[in-house]
Amino acid sequence: MTLIDALLEDLPDCRIIDVRLGLHWTAVVAEAGGERRCGLSAGMLPCHEHRTEPDVKLAGELERLSIRELAAFLLSENPILASIGLAAVNAVSPKPFARSKDANAEDLIAARGAKKKVVLVGHFPFVPRLRPRVGDLVVLEQNPSLGDLPAEAAPEVLPGAQVVAITAMTLINHTLEGLLTFCPRQAMVMLIGPSTPLSPRLFDFGIDILCGAEVTAIEPVLRVVSQGGNFHQVRQAGTRLVNLFRYDKGLDLDSGGSSNAR
Repeated sequence: MTLIDALLEDLPDCRIIDVRLGLHWTAVVAEAGGERRCGLSAGMLPCHEHRTEPDVKLAGELERLSIRELAAFLLSENPILASIGLAAVNAVSPKPFARSKDANAEDLIAARGAKKKVVLVGHFPFVPRLRPRVGDLVVLEQNPSLGDLPAEAAPEVLPGAQVVAITAMTLINHTLEGLLTFCPRQAMVMLIGPSTPLSPRLFDFGIDILCGAEVTAIEPVLRVVSQGGNFHQVRQAGTRLVNLFRYDKGLDLDSGGSSNAR
């Protein structure tokens, strides 16, 4: 079973209420048992060109799909559809439970990466702040900035890492599972970003910490997403950061606890 198959396997029965595609974020609202929940995913803007084929063929009708049909978009090679699918998965991921904590990924990486080699897959805005807080920081990026390495360097770089933090956007471009194969068994592996599914199923694939987000105020968040808001604005509208820790790793939630072999 692939990682994405595992995410799609146990989806609960629910009704799709709303689907929004903004400039930066995609949001899906689902209802089950009278409770509405909202999932987020990083949006993937299409190229600005005239197309004979629409990017989303069922635009205006997505609410008619079942949660399984909508979440299955995550399998698509079309990044816009994959973003919708990931947001649907996040809308029905388990609620954060006891072994969770509110904290930002930057601080978690810094705590666990002190005096260690850290590899960050994806150039996050906190890179300049993080660099002096860890032993050695290597950034892999599909569109490298100054000081980054190209994503193609992953097979050479990841095996030497002690801490690995991977952007959840690798679920959208379908590179996550391949990246995990290059991570050493003793490394602390994190999946980070608001697109991260808070699903314990991901722990079965060698991920130790899930750094995601929970929408706490659906309507304000939908308005901000629809009007082109970035994540800072989405967070202010009603989103909190949530981190889930793998049970069997002996992790200390308040320190840089080490991981055991996967």
